[in-house]
Amino acid sequence: MAMFERYLTLWVLLCIVVGITAGHLLPALFAAVGAAEIASVNMPVAVLVWLMIIPMLLKIDFGALGAVRRHWRGMGVTLFVNWAVKPFSMALLGTIFIGWLFAPLLPAGQTSSYIAGLILLAAAPCTAMVFIWSNLCDGDPAYTLSQVALNDVLMVFLFAPLVGLLLGVAAITVPWNTLLLSVALYIIVPVIVAQILRRAVMAQGGQGALDRLLSRLGPVSLVALLATLVLLFGFQGEQIVAQPLIIALLAVPILIQVYFNAGLAYVLNRAVGEAHCVAGPSALIGASNFFELAVAAAIGLFGLQSGAALATVVGVLIEVPVMLSVVAIVNRSRGWYERGNAVARSTIATRARP
Repeated sequence: MAMFERYLTLWVLLCIVVGITAGHLLPALFAAVGAAEIASVNMPVAVLVWLMIIPMLLKIDFGALGAVRRHWRGMGVTLFVNWAVKPFSMALLGTIFIGWLFAPLLPAGQTSSYIAGLILLAAAPCTAMVFIWSNLCDGDPAYTLSQVALNDVLMVFLFAPLVGLLLGVAAITVPWNTLLLSVALYIIVPVIVAQILRRAVMAQGGQGALDRLLSRLGPVSLVALLATLVLLFGFQGEQIVAQPLIIALLAVPILIQVYFNAGLAYVLNRAVGEAHCVAGPSALIGASNFFELAVAAAIGLFGLQSGAALATVVGVLIEVPVMLSVVAIVNRSRGWYERGNAVARSTIATRARP
C-alpha cells in the first residue's frame, strides 16, 4: 500500500477533528450544504460519493464472472456469509448492544437510527478495498475479481429488498423511493459510467492506459472519502462532543460481526476444501463492508445529521485497522489451514488432474 492508504486511519481521525471543529465554527455553511437535497438525497455528498466509487469500479472486469466455475466452493461460502449471515447477524448484534445493553448511554430517540446504520453497513459487501486485503494475504486475484464482480451484480438486485426487510423488522418506516434512488445513484449509474469509461480506455491504450488512469484517480477517491467524512462529522459534531463514548459503543457490534463473519467464512472454506489463496480473500470479503454505499444510503434515507449516518461512518473509522488484523490472522494461520483433511484431499485431486 502507498503511504496515504497505509495511514488511512490517521487521516480519518484528522477528518473527525476537522469536521467537528468546522461544524462548531461554521454552522451556517454546514446548514447550507445539508439543505442542498433532491428527493432526500444530498447532492454535494452524492458528487463526492461518485468520486469515491467510479475509480474503484473501473478496476472491475465483469467479463471475469466466467471464472466463477473455478472457485465455486469459495464463491458459495462467500455468498452465503455476505447475503444470508452478515446482514442478519448485524441486525441481531445491533439490537442486543445498541437497542438494549447500550441504549441508556445513547441519545434518546436515536437507537433505531443507529441500528439502521449498522444494518446498511452490513448489507453492502466490500468492493475495491478487498483488492488490497487480498494482495496482502496472497489471495488468488482471479477469484477476488470474480467474487467482487458477482457481489456488485447481486447488490443491484438484493441490497434494496434486503435492507427494506431488515429495517422493517427494526420497526423503521422505509422510504422506498429514496432507497431505490440511492441504489440507482450509487450502484447502477456508476457501474454503467465506469464500464463505458473502462472500455473506451482499454480500446485506446489497453491495460497500461487503464493502470495509468487508475493511478491518477486513486488519490481522488480517497480525498473524496475524507471530504465526505468532514461533512458528516461537521453535522455530528455537537452530538459527539456531548457523548464522546458514542463512537466506541457503535464500534462494538461492528467489531464482533467482522471477526465472526471472517472466521465463519475462513472455517467453512477449510471444511469444503478450498485452497488458502481463496479462503483468505473469501474471509476478508465476507467480513468487510462497502462503506461508501452504506454512508450514501444512510444519508439518503435518514439525512446527514442522523444516527444512521454516524453509525456507517464508524465503520469507515475502524475498517482499515480491523481488516489488517484479519489479514494478519489469515497469514499466520496458513499452516493450520492447510493441514485440514478436506484441503489436503482437494490439493491432491487438483495435482492428479492431467
